[in-house]
Amino acid sequence: MKIYRYPKREEWSEITERPYIDTEELTSTVKEILKDIKEGGDEALREYEEKFDHVKLDSLEVTESELNEACNNISAELRNALISAHNNIAAFHSAQKADGAKVETQPGVTCWQKCVPIEKIGLYIPGGTAPLFSTVLMLATPAKIAGCREIVLCTPPGCDGKVNPAILAAAKIAGVSRIFKVGGTQAIGSMAYGTESIPKVYKIFGPGNRYVMTAKQIVSIKDAAIDMPAGPSEVCVIADSNSNPEFIAADLLSQAEHGTDSQVVLITSSEKTLNLTCEHIEMQLDKLPRKEIAAQTLNNSKLILVDNLTEAIELSNMYAPEHLIIATDNYNELAEKVVNAGSVFLGKYACESAGDYASGTNHTLPTHGYSVAYSGVNLDSFMRKITFQHITEEGISNIGRTVEVMAENEMLFAHKNAMTVRIKKLKQNQQ
Repeated sequence: MKIYRYPKREEWSEITERPYIDTEELTSTVKEILKDIKEGGDEALREYEEKFDHVKLDSLEVTESELNEACNNISAELRNALISAHNNIAAFHSAQKADGAKVETQPGVTCWQKCVPIEKIGLYIPGGTAPLFSTVLMLATPAKIAGCREIVLCTPPGCDGKVNPAILAAAKIAGVSRIFKVGGTQAIGSMAYGTESIPKVYKIFGPGNRYVMTAKQIVSIKDAAIDMPAGPSEVCVIADSNSNPEFIAADLLSQAEHGTDSQVVLITSSEKTLNLTCEHIEMQLDKLPRKEIAAQTLNNSKLILVDNLTEAIELSNMYAPEHLIIATDNYNELAEKVVNAGSVFLGKYACESAGDYASGTNHTLPTHGYSVAYSGVNLDSFMRKITFQHITEEGISNIGRTVEVMAENEMLFAHKNAMTVRIKKLKQNQQ
């Protein structure tokens, strides 16, 4: 990890930069795969599954018997954990329902919004060495609460042609409609375009590697909406002299094990905390099964010593982290000053892992600095808000001339006339 001690503000911009990724060759590869899926459908999917996931598939869809088998194969403890997390996620997202109250902006002019679920959504769930069954709950649970009619899930199978049983169990608990054994770029293409087996969806959610993220951004241009642009996962911890270095090291490493392109950052006002955190990182790293991945991630990561906690929160806002842990004594005071962050964890006991799994908040968040403009996934992510308005004769009298004047000054005379004919009709009726 690179250590910065009391950097000047003119250095902050460079410090908060993410690792550079050359996407030119990546984009070309992804476009070629997407083109093949769009033109070749199921046959192309099977070819790419054999190439990338090393499996020959007779059927792309998970059967009911496979689903039941998977649910029976997970431990009772894991099943109970999935149900508990699902209930917490459901409680948090159910509280986000909007009431759509009607507003009378002028007498006779009433406006309101109606929340309507997106009918068809697609979820991408990574498999491999870290099958993210928790993400199934994070995405399918609010989708079900929103009322999405069809929830399609794609996830890569193993070499045996089976999907990780915990992913399938989570999908059943959360109410996923259909599950397909497709991974990577080809999965995004299949949901964006539709194939003989996989239905086209209107919006695609879920994390993935650089290929998946690039594919999502490409299809979002005209074929399917996406949850958000995203990059590698990241965490920023703000600490003071009373923060627990063992906890901080654990939080940094929990994010570092995601992948070698992840990034972890510590901003602290205490040299002692910085030094002790380094020691605990070394001790804990050696015990991790994914220590090689975490060790590589630490090469992209930074420890920053600042003069005070005011500087710390300002630097964090410039960095705009996906996850922000405020592990200081005055966490409530600093929380009020947070402007840019995906999800914030307050106090020394609020580890990011809690939000990743079971506290109830959503862990699908904007990364790579996108929290300056994007929110994390929430109930609204699965909804559309349709605007309604009703205007009476009294309403025309109140806003009619305003509309005419504005339309005329924009040189849109047909717009003006649409109001003018109504005003004239009202005058005729009043005579």
